[in-house]
Amino acid sequence: MAHTPVNHPARPIYRAIGGLTGLYLVVFGVLGIIASTGNEILAQDDTRVLGQGTNLGFSLLSVLLGIVVLIGTVLGRNIDVAINQWLAYGLMVISLAGLAFIRTDANIFNFSITTVIVVMTAALVLLMVGMYGKVGTEDEAEAFQKARLVL
Repeated sequence: MAHTPVNHPARPIYRAIGGLTGLYLVVFGVLGIIASTGNEILAQDDTRVLGQGTNLGFSLLSVLLGIVVLIGTVLGRNIDVAINQWLAYGLMVISLAGLAFIRTDANIFNFSITTVIVVMTAALVLLMVGMYGKVGTEDEAEAFQKARLVL
């Protein structure tokens, strides 16, 4: 039995939102790379991009994750669903770890509270997009509807 909607009517909108989230990660990462050029890869300084604390390491990671999201969005065929869900979980872990270590030497990505909030928001958006972006056959969609009506 499927646990997420199949062929949701707003799927194109969710897919676009996922693409925009990936684009944001790429833009943030590129601006972070530009702002932190010349610094150590995991520097803990006052580098800020779009109001968020960052360093070269987190900027590179943001570009990588953003490109992965964009590739998944372009490919579609439920590949984007899996990518968005798994990256959402990963970003949640990164965000919570950043929050836990924010004022310690273990803050390797130079997170600020704003960065934690933005990364967690991006994770929740990707999770939502992953949950409502699934494509399936008409039989799968009908089975989901019947199961939904029973519950």
